[in-house]
Amino acid sequence: RRYGEALQQLQRLSVEKPDFPQAWLVLGVLQLQEGQPSAAESALVKYLELANNTIDDSSENQGIEERKRGIAQAYLSMAQIAEDRKDLSAAQSWLDKIEDPRSMITVQSRRASLMARQGKLDEARKLLQDLPQETESQARLKLMAEVSLLRETKNTQLAYDLLAQSAVQFPNDPDLQYEQAMLAEKLGETAEMERLLQKVIDAKPDYHHAYNALGFSMADRNVRLPEAKRLIKKALDAAPDDPFIQDSLGWVEFRLGNKAEALKILETAYRSKPDVEIAAHLGEVLWSLGQ
Repeated sequence: RRYGEALQQLQRLSVEKPDFPQAWLVLGVLQLQEGQPSAAESALVKYLELANNTIDDSSENQGIEERKRGIAQAYLSMAQIAEDRKDLSAAQSWLDKIEDPRSMITVQSRRASLMARQGKLDEARKLLQDLPQETESQARLKLMAEVSLLRETKNTQLAYDLLAQSAVQFPNDPDLQYEQAMLAEKLGETAEMERLLQKVIDAKPDYHHAYNALGFSMADRNVRLPEAKRLIKKALDAAPDDPFIQDSLGWVEFRLGNKAEALKILETAYRSKPDVEIAAHLGEVLWSLGQ
């Protein structure tokens, strides 16, 4: 998770070995993740140029399947860049280039997202529902794709209801229960959120995201703060470098009145990940300290 250092190494590699395709792919994907779409686009275009030339060269057979998967990933990333720029036609064109059948669910998910942004939510949902589900794993991926679409389009109640119905098919899936808990919180159903997160913790005691989510929710509502801090510390023990869990700890310290400690923790979290939510918490602590 040391993305800054990873970028430095990838940039160095792309200079020293400019004909090594994989470096350009990983560089582009990471730059996109880090909010650098123009740089990501340049790196991905370079990767596609190198990768397509290699596949067209019939003298090289080794690694062709891996390269095809990489090309599918690059096309998906280019579609994401176009979608973020609100160029939905270009995004669709990039998706249409993908031929790798293993990427079908991901591709259809992006197509569904484009359709939903054009006001075609029912058609988008049907596109995902019509995907094949020969295995339980495929059925679960389809479900998560539809939930993600509904969440993305702010249809929180529909997403929650879909997950609640899926509990019959997937009764002991901690990831689905966690997702349902997060949706319950958005709907203001805090008691149900706590019940679901406690169920996740009971079934999977090492699921640190559940400890963090439960503790942060308490801190944010300014209730049961000692318990909130204990839960967040438990999550931090499992993932000490996670800036979002550090943010939770900083926020509960602020709620407890430990402003100096909160400031120190939040500054560390923000340096690691300058995220909007961490920035909001850090800003409020600074404001309360007269800074």
